[in-house]
Amino acid sequence: MIKYKRLFFTLILFCNIAFGFSQAAYKIENNQLIIPDSLAIVFETGTSTLLPQSKGAITYVASFLNSKTYISTLRVESHLANNGKEAFLQNLTEQRALAIAKELAKLVDCKRLIAVGFGSTKPIANNSSFEERLKNNRTSFHIAGLRSKAIGGMPLDGGGNIAGEICIND
Repeated sequence: MIKYKRLFFTLILFCNIAFGFSQAAYKIENNQLIIPDSLAIVFETGTSTLLPQSKGAITYVASFLNSKTYISTLRVESHLANNGKEAFLQNLTEQRALAIAKELAKLVDCKRLIAVGFGSTKPIANNSSFEERLKNNRTSFHIAGLRSKAIGGMPLDGGGNIAGEICIND
C-alpha cells in the first residue's frame, strides 16, 4: 500500500512539474476553480466522448483537488447552449459531467466528486451568435463541500441533475 501511495504522489509531482502547476497557480472565483486558458475540456461533437486534449485540464483539476484535502466535494458541471431539444441537451450534459468525473476518479477519490448536468438552463451569454453559444458550452468545477459540509447550506448538486454514480466501474 505504501508503495502505491509513493507512486501516486510521484505521479502528481511529475504532473505538477510537467504541466507547470503549483498551489499558487490555482485561481478560485465564487467557489469555482478557474481552468487556465491553455487547458480545456473537449468532447467529440454531440457526444460525451472526451478527446485526448482534455487530459491536461483533467490532470490540473486532480492536482488541485489532491492538494486541497479539506475539499470534501467538487461538483463537475456541464452546460450547453440552447440550440436543440432540452431533453437531449440535459441528457448530454449529464453524460459529459459523468465522463469527466469518471476520468477524475482515476486520479482522486471518487467519493469527493459529484457530476451534474444543467442542459441549457444556466446560460452565461445570449445565444444570438456562434461565439455567444460557444461561451454557454462549458464545463465548470465548483467547490461544493468543505470538511464534509455543504458550503453555505446550498445543496451539493447546485440545483442541477445528478448525472449518476461515479464510484462504480463500467
